[in-house]
Amino acid sequence: VQVVESGGGLVQAGGSLRLSCAVSGSTFSINAMGWYRQNSGIQRVLVATITRGGSSTNYADSVKGRFTISRDNAKNTMYLQMNSLKPEDMGEYYCYADVTTSGTTTFRYWGQGTQVTVSS
Repeated sequence: VQVVESGGGLVQAGGSLRLSCAVSGSTFSINAMGWYRQNSGIQRVLVATITRGGSSTNYADSVKGRFTISRDNAKNTMYLQMNSLKPEDMGEYYCYADVTTSGTTTFRYWGQGTQVTVSS
């Protein structure tokens, strides 16, 4: 199973970015997915999560109303639309996917991260 993020970059404060997280490989079922952010030397912070069907989402208070998490199960891809970006949103964004590869065994797979830089 491979998890690959993309879409990071440099943006001015108030701007927007859309991150993508694509899952490939032997995936029987992709369950919950989500995004974390990590600043250098600081613990990863949960940004947003989404259930398998996409009907339930959860956001950190700091991003509510500005970020939207979504997924396209036909493409095994999750997205994070980030609007009204602030300097405090800056960091390395990691996505994860809880994948069932066979039977009832589920593992959490992580991407390599994508950097988001917000200039003030």
